[in-house]
Amino acid sequence: MKLKQVPLSVINSFNKNTLMEVLNIECIELGDDYLKSRMPVNTTTHQPAGLLHGGASAALIESIGSMGSVLLIDFEKEIPVGLEINANHIAGVRDGHVIATGKLVHGGKRTHVWQVDLHHEETGKLVCTGRLTVMIVPK
Repeated sequence: MKLKQVPLSVINSFNKNTLMEVLNIECIELGDDYLKSRMPVNTTTHQPAGLLHGGASAALIESIGSMGSVLLIDFEKEIPVGLEINANHIAGVRDGHVIATGKLVHGGKRTHVWQVDLHHEETGKLVCTGRLTVMIVPK
């Protein structure tokens, strides 16, 4: 199943007035079966000890999977909703950006499964890995 190829500006326009806008999540690359997004590691995405908050990583995982699922469905008639998410936090980062690569594992009629890996942009180090299951429901 291939993702619809649309301009990144269209994908990023969905972020207006959402958590993705608050976290400054931006889609930066679109392939046939994957998306890449970028999120800053700063005071907006930190936990109290100054590290990237696990919840921000989870929000990025859910955001990229949901973005990808929008590109697989008829968005006029259906919407993707997160059904299950898991995240394993591998390493802490304090600054820079994380790049999330979401790859489609399963693209069914009613469920999609996304594998998402977050890497520190500046070092390439794996920061977090997760999986999102999306349910497709009627609008």
